[in-house]
Formats: sequence, C-alpha cells, structure tokens
Amino acid sequence: MQKERTTLSEQEIFDMTMNDSENQKLDIVVFDDMPPEATAMILALYSRDPQSVRIHRERVVRVGAEKFMSQYYVGYGHKSIGDCGSTTICAEYVSMLAAKAIQHNPLYNGQEASTRYLDMTEMPVLNPLGTSEGEEIQKTWMTLYSKVLTTLIPYLTMKYPMLETDNPTAYGKAIKAKAFDIARSILPAGCTTFVGWHTNLRQAWDHLKELSFHPLHEVRVIASTTLANLKEKYPNSFNFKSYPEQDAFLQECSETTYFEPGLITLLYEWMEFVAFECSTDIAQERMSDKAVELLSMRPEKTELPDWFNKYGKFNFLFLLDFGSFRDLQRHRSCTQLMPLLTTTCGFNKWYLESMPDELKVEVEQVLKTQEKRIAKISDPLIRQYYIAMGYNVFCNVTAGLPSAVYIAELRSGQAVHPTLRKVAQKMGAFISNCVPQMALHCDNSEDEWSTIRGKHDIVKKEF
Repeated sequence: MQKERTTLSEQEIFDMTMNDSENQKLDIVVFDDMPPEATAMILALYSRDPQSVRIHRERVVRVGAEKFMSQYYVGYGHKSIGDCGSTTICAEYVSMLAAKAIQHNPLYNGQEASTRYLDMTEMPVLNPLGTSEGEEIQKTWMTLYSKVLTTLIPYLTMKYPMLETDNPTAYGKAIKAKAFDIARSILPAGCTTFVGWHTNLRQAWDHLKELSFHPLHEVRVIASTTLANLKEKYPNSFNFKSYPEQDAFLQECSETTYFEPGLITLLYEWMEFVAFECSTDIAQERMSDKAVELLSMRPEKTELPDWFNKYGKFNFLFLLDFGSFRDLQRHRSCTQLMPLLTTTCGFNKWYLESMPDELKVEVEQVLKTQEKRIAKISDPLIRQYYIAMGYNVFCNVTAGLPSAVYIAELRSGQAVHPTLRKVAQKMGAFISNCVPQMALHCDNSEDEWSTIRGKHDIVKKEF
C-alpha cells in the first residue's frame, strides 16, 4: 500500500499561492519602445519609488522623456542609471588600429567589417604622415594586396577543385574566403574599416573618456567626436564633470597602452627560443571534489559558470600576426595588452607558405623594400599605420578558467584562421596538463579544406 504523502512540493506551494487572487503579485513586463535615457530613468525609479514599472512608465510618457530626465537624472548622481539605457555607435572609415582601440574594452559588444570575407581593395587607407613617401608605402601595400588576391583565386581553385557534391555558390565563396585569409596579411593597419558598437550609456561615457587620452591622435578625434554626438542626442546622460587629477591619471595611464619598442626587441630574442610561454596559479588539487567532478562530466560546447574563476587564472605569452590578433582581441572575458605593431618580430610564415612559389618570391621582395621605407618613420606609434597585418606582434592574455577554456575550444575549430588555431591548440594543451581530469573539447586536427566557410554568410531570403 502506497504511503500517503503529507508534504507539498515547492511547485505545488507556488501554484497554490499564485492561484490565490489576494496573493497574485507576479508580473513580468517587457518594453523596448522608449528612448534610452527614458528607459534608464524608469528603471532607476525602482530604487526611490517602489511602484510598478507600469506606473513609472506612464509618468515618463505623460511628462515627456526629455523633461523628466532633466529633472531627475542629474540630481540622482549615480552613473548606474546609465547602465539601463543603451545606444548604438558606428565608426566608419577608421583604421584597423582605431577599431582595436574601440573594441579594447571588456564590455564591448559589436561587429566589424571582416577582412576574412570582404575585398578591401577599394577601402581608403590613412596616411597620417601626410607625405608622398607615406602615400607611396600605402599604395604599394594595396597594389600588392590586389595582385595577391587576384592571383590566389585561380591558384586555390586548382589546388582545391570543386567536388560533385559541392554547392557551386558555397564553393565559390569558400575559395574567396580562403584567398582573403591569405591576402589580408598584406593590408596595412592604416587600411580603414567599419565598426559597430552597441553599449549602454554609462559604458559609452567611461570608455570614450579613456579613449580621449589614447596615444593615437586618430583615436582621440574619434572619442571627442563621438562624445559630442552623444551629448547632443542624450544631453542629460553625458554631462559629467571632468576632474584635473583624474584626467592627469588617465593621461599617465595612456602612456602604457602599447608594449614599449625596446621591450619588444628583448621579448623577441627570448621568444625565438620559447615560442609559447604559459603559466598559471590554478592547481587541481586545490579544487573541491565536486568541482573536479563537474569539470570531468562537462558536455561539449557548454560554458563553465563564472564561479570557476575563483580557482585562479592562466597567463599566455606568444607571437601572433596582427591580423589574427584582431580576432583574438575581441574576446572580452579575458585581459589582453594592446601590442605595438612593428616589423621586429617578422612576417608570419604561414601566409608566405600559402602562396604559389612565384608570388611568394615577389611578396618577400616587396616586404624587404617596405621594411626599409617604414624604418625611416621615427614615431613608433605612427609607424604602425604603414605596417602590414601579417607581421607578428606580442600577445599577452590573462584569463580565468572559464574564459581560457572557451577561447581554446572555440578558436581551435576548423573555420578559425590557421594562425590563431595553432595558438588555441597550444592553450588547450596547457589547460589539459594543468587540469587533466577536465573534459576539454578542442579540435586538434590538422587544417583541412572545406566549403563550410562559404555558408557562413548573411544573405537575403528568397520567397
């Protein structure tokens, strides 16, 4: 005979409470039809007036968002209000260097024109020197880029012939994507691009304030122009005061934005022998039994909860071409130092090895000529604009366990650029060595030709 159950489950208690009309308080409200500042203020009222958002929203609509914000937002005196309203900023025709500065923020959300899928031949190239010699350097790069691209298309078509099972459209796009992967190494960092940035109002102010002290003049202009536009559009959210001591501190910090040129030379001499350096303060023996059990049973493509960060961090130091650094740098869950783009660490060999022999010889000759021209530019910051993205830079990445695992697995996939794949695979190997019982799902296979990237596109649906 089944024993009678005397206790109610949590779900049953909750359902009974919700069915009682006197206790039925749960209400979920979704709205996105208000201006960012108004949305921010509506949510902020929770902290001072605990009434339903429906009431607060009605008040803002009745008074008018602009008038309401001018009465309350400034007086509140807390930047957290700005966390509740978001906006989208688009920076167009900015250099690859400026794009990285905009994205160099752990809270960045956005997109950028991809050199792995787009022909950049017609994009303007910045010449901050303003000299004919600077113009000639950039023109030489772009002419070579165009030639490399047009030479690679038929070369790759012969090297990877289309199979009967291949979709012709996807195959053609995949061939172009492979060509872009190689040719992008010739693009100078002064080549312009488009960057989209979706951010809340507070983060926009904080990051732009920091960028206003950036070592590059271009970035400072972008910051001041963007702030001016935001102040015009959101006058009540971008009127924070500036304090001389804070500005002086940010100015001082800006001087350490990039690796120092002298340090790069020393690091390169060391890295010639080490190639890839990693360290960690994570020790599996200090993990709880439950944590180890969870790590060992972790399914593929399952991200680790943030609380795993309490076990420590990994630090990775390695060389990677600037083109692939641009992909890696957009991982916001880790801390990365911004590398100084130089010719000191050489041109990544993968790009040259991926070209037909005759083209490889020509590219190598141009590299030598360009390096001599670039060496005459005295300012190391300005010099970056004239250096091709195939040159290696120093990367310093610090990541907690969840972030390190995510990067190692995601960036080891076949669709990832081959130069970055190698780095991700080394990351994965080091993580496995430190936490051997963890289920790690890296792709350690050799690079293979596939048309899959030909399907990674945004296309209009046909109805």
